[in-house]
Amino acid sequence: MIPRIKNILYTTDLSENSTYAFRYALNSAEMHGAKIHILYVLKPKFIGMYPDVMVEVGPEPKEVIAKIKKRLNVLLQEESKDNPDRAKLVSTIEVIEGDPVVKILEKADQMNPDVIIMGTHSKGFIAQTFLGSVAQNVLQHSRIPVYVIPLPKK
Repeated sequence: MIPRIKNILYTTDLSENSTYAFRYALNSAEMHGAKIHILYVLKPKFIGMYPDVMVEVGPEPKEVIAKIKKRLNVLLQEESKDNPDRAKLVSTIEVIEGDPVVKILEKADQMNPDVIIMGTHSKGFIAQTFLGSVAQNVLQHSRIPVYVIPLPKK
């Protein structure tokens, strides 16, 4: 017997595929009466060392986190404009800093969702082989089902 889906962990990087994958999360939540927990993992700032000087590149994480949360809320409102009840399916929007694979797996262990839904980039075989991907690594190490939504053909 397949367990009922009650909690969905939707992870996003706000890429081109994020809206498409979010629609899958919304549809799954509607079909199963589930709640969606949105997670964005912000990679730490680049810190470089030069002789006698430490250089940090990028704005303060608090500023970036606020902008990301705003973009996630805009995405939610846009996807709910035809059906305002869809917005109620999202119970949390969280932006945290760290390694995306590690933080997604930690969040999954912490909240124990029934499924993780995430998009993937179509980077091609060579890029996937040498660089790996967040989706591929989450899929390999997760103890719960992971729905990986590929970028649709245009």
